[in-house]
Amino acid sequence: MLKKDFIRDGNRKIVASVTTGYNDSSSVVRDERNEITGRTNGRFQTSRDGHGKLVSANSADPGLLIGRKK
Repeated sequence: MLKKDFIRDGNRKIVASVTTGYNDSSSVVRDERNEITGRTNGRFQTSRDGHGKLVSANSADPGLLIGRKK
């Protein structure tokens, strides 16, 4: 089952969302305009930006993608 968590700043404004629960242990990170910022993969421990470029080869942390400029 998919689960969507919202990330807020200190003023209760939504700055991003993270959707988890995909079969391949990945997560999708979206910005405040609901555009895909990047993806993480827990199985391979990678984070990739919206263009598919590798951001981290040893961490599947959605926090690395939040607030990232395209």
